[in-house]
Amino acid sequence: MASETDFPARGKVTGINDGRIVFAPVETTYELHLEGAKGAAIKAESTIIQGLIRVTARKIWTVPSGGSFVVPIFGPPRIVQGRVRWASDNRIVLQAGVPIIVELPADPDAFDLVNGPIVLGAMVNVTCLPGATFEPVLSAVAR
Repeated sequence: MASETDFPARGKVTGINDGRIVFAPVETTYELHLEGAKGAAIKAESTIIQGLIRVTARKIWTVPSGGSFVVPIFGPPRIVQGRVRWASDNRIVLQAGVPIIVELPADPDAFDLVNGPIVLGAMVNVTCLPGATFEPVLSAVAR
């Protein structure tokens, strides 16, 4: 059975400043500013690593069309849009140029599902709360 941790982001940590990292996902021009997960030893390297990017949703919409993206390109994620790759009752994984784990809000008023329910393959737009995190994971080679 798949889980949210089966969708790590791949990229390089290009900088660290006061516990915040700059993560550059492969095959993108993004430089995501993320908080390091508690207890995670992260260092800037020129090698590609894998990690879990997590955000908490403030508001969620299902949308009829559009691309996959993260806004802003440089900085902490504020808006992510992409297709649902995995879903549970309280989290989803969006492919938004990079896989992002989204913690769903508890408030039912935070959902605007005009274009259908949140299901695998659905296009979803998320406005994020501050505090996106990055948690490194062991690569398949290192396991």
